[in-house]
Amino acid sequence: MSATPGRAGVRQPGLDELRLMTKVARLYHEKGLTQPQIAAQLLLSQARVSRLLKQAEALGIVQTVITMPPGVHGDLEDELQVRYGLRDVVVVDAAEGDVPVTVLGPAAAAYLGATMTEGPVMGVTSWSESVMAAVKSMSTRRLPNVDRVVQLLGGLGAPSGQVHANRLVAQFADLCGAVPVLMPAPGLVSEHSVKEALVRDGAIREVMAVWDEVTDAVVGIGGLEPSPLLQRSQNGVTSDERERLRALGAVGDICFRYFDEAGSPLPSDLDARVMGITAAQFLAIPRRIGVAGGTHKVEAVRGAARGGWINVLITDLSLAQALIT
Repeated sequence: MSATPGRAGVRQPGLDELRLMTKVARLYHEKGLTQPQIAAQLLLSQARVSRLLKQAEALGIVQTVITMPPGVHGDLEDELQVRYGLRDVVVVDAAEGDVPVTVLGPAAAAYLGATMTEGPVMGVTSWSESVMAAVKSMSTRRLPNVDRVVQLLGGLGAPSGQVHANRLVAQFADLCGAVPVLMPAPGLVSEHSVKEALVRDGAIREVMAVWDEVTDAVVGIGGLEPSPLLQRSQNGVTSDERERLRALGAVGDICFRYFDEAGSPLPSDLDARVMGITAAQFLAIPRRIGVAGGTHKVEAVRGAARGGWINVLITDLSLAQALIT
């Protein structure tokens, strides 16, 4: 089955390109934005905006109305954008029985490839299955020249966790043609005194200084229950600690910085033990891309969106629909 109405003799693009093409066409024809405004909003060149509009016409997407190709959910994306004050939303289909990360990873990789400008400092959380899937999907494509890719949270749990985290960030940096900035420390230490000792190390202070320079972050959104990835890593948050967080009203976290259903940060004793970006530093990043799927994440994602922890959301259809009910 063809993914778009199309016209004879016209190259049929992939779904990711169709999604971007449709978004550009709707902004231009339905929202009345100029090509320079679209380029600024989506971080595209004006030349590419022009090409996408011409392609949309050639494929029959732009007629007297915008025709939504199968798998593109423009109306739902718009509703989520308005409801939560987001800068951009990408909603992708997941077949029944699919694990959301199998579609979110490629979608995140495609989004970064389409919207990344040259020279940003990328911040990456290495403890997200969706971000891991995005890096794997980037193996066949490269982003424009990124300056640096910095690890936002140290390794977790067992010693192998540090190796895993460093490897993921290094791979991401290699695919971007960037310099990796690795956090040579655990993500969660046993006591505040241990953290105080670690941050006196010059190498760690250098990484922490780069957090203030991050322009774009790609992160997963965690719920209170640990993901299978964190469970395998022997993560340091105990069941008793999770219950205390739940009692405080926590619904989710980004880089172990917890928030409630309104998205308000929830200070806890964990904050003094996290070797990662602070809530204030994270919220100061200009573009904060959250990648999360599955209806079990609805409270966490809703809180992250309400609190401004993310301003771009890449999610699956089931979670997107749950967010508007």
